[in-house]
Amino acid sequence: MSRSPSLPSSGGRQQQQGPWPCPPLASFWMAGFEGADHRNSRDQPLDMVRSTGHLDQLDADYRHLARWGLRTVRESIGWRLAEPQGGAIDLGRALQLARAAQHHGLQVLWTLMHYGMPADVDIFDDRFIPRFVRFAEAVARALKPLSELPPVYTPINEISFLSWAVSETRLVSPYGPRSDGASGSTRASGYSVKRRLVRAAIEAMQAMRAVDPRARFLHVEPVLHVVAPNDRPELAPLAAEIRSYQWQTWDLLAGRLEPELGGSEAALDLLGLNHYHSGQWEAGTERRLQWHLRDPRRLPFGELAREAWERYRHPMIVAETSHVGVGRGQWLHEMAQETERIRQAGVPLLGLCLYPIVDRHDWDDEGHWHHSGLWDVATPGSARPPGQPPGRVLNRPYARVLRRWQQRLGDLHFNRKHHDVTTHPARLLAPALGLRLPASAAPAVAPGGSVPGAVCRGTGA
Repeated sequence: MSRSPSLPSSGGRQQQQGPWPCPPLASFWMAGFEGADHRNSRDQPLDMVRSTGHLDQLDADYRHLARWGLRTVRESIGWRLAEPQGGAIDLGRALQLARAAQHHGLQVLWTLMHYGMPADVDIFDDRFIPRFVRFAEAVARALKPLSELPPVYTPINEISFLSWAVSETRLVSPYGPRSDGASGSTRASGYSVKRRLVRAAIEAMQAMRAVDPRARFLHVEPVLHVVAPNDRPELAPLAAEIRSYQWQTWDLLAGRLEPELGGSEAALDLLGLNHYHSGQWEAGTERRLQWHLRDPRRLPFGELAREAWERYRHPMIVAETSHVGVGRGQWLHEMAQETERIRQAGVPLLGLCLYPIVDRHDWDDEGHWHHSGLWDVATPGSARPPGQPPGRVLNRPYARVLRRWQQRLGDLHFNRKHHDVTTHPARLLAPALGLRLPASAAPAVAPGGSVPGAVCRGTGA
């Protein structure tokens, strides 16, 4: 595999600023359901929407999200699942999700391709592109009548991760050649695959906007930090190069890198920032900078988000974040602190998505659950507390942190068009969580106006 091209520095970026209007979002606090549908390292097909129980418990899951004020939801359509054989497209699941969301007053942010693809499509072949465009156009036609708000689509989830995974690892099938034979190395980025996926995304966006000119596009990528090992300072240039790979997808989409692919600032539209504890590591050794051990080389999330804002000046959301086990509440607390800090500085971080909202199992072991959601999945025979969704167990420490931060950050109001309630969810749920809430709690930013308009126009605070 060829090495990736060098990237322009953020200081030399093209200054093609907005206006980039903020998208209409139903809530600042969001929920995401794990939706991966690829074939795993054993070439076994995944359907995480079904295996986590979400598809079977859709009504209950959505009802509880609405009660918690999580009215913006990330869902995956799943290209592999929607086009199982022979090129026939079946969007019945997407329509089921859309109608259930309408019923509960929720807004869905749609992901079209969550790593999986039809069996007769090759990600290493340019014929991938027209097939994906055809699917994207069908999605836009099917969902257009079911969205009062302008629909928000992620054409391909985590292009950077997927390109690396199929090129340098065996995490995701199909498995491509490795540049150095060392599976899992981050020295290369899967750049040739990345170019193809970006081309597919650009052409898909054009096709979808032709169907529905209201369409907005959220491009979701991990934000990362890479350093040289303490005893290998000579690896600092390599660390900087690996770290720069995180900008390739957005630079290609924006037309700042290889503009002949068709990218533009308008195509970049909205940025989704994913960040987990494993997103910071050493070059060469691949050792993680452990969050729970408070590795001093880690960068706070706010610095990573600020860097993305200063480079692109497009509205952003936290599209995925969570931690595992007993650490999930503390992780959310720190992520919320960082989000509040940079929002107060004028960075347009318009939402924070708890992902996964319901626990997920390991891709290669359905018996191993990560314990990373607001709700865990109940094991067979376990008791279900009153008022909880079937098969769901609320993690109360995580819930307490969330509720406290909902008082400070974003909005906490019901859409009364869809719910017959006279108070907001904090009042309903606080007693059960053992929380004391003030008589009134003014959010840091008023609902419906997450950040100053000047920020959304790309002009800063």
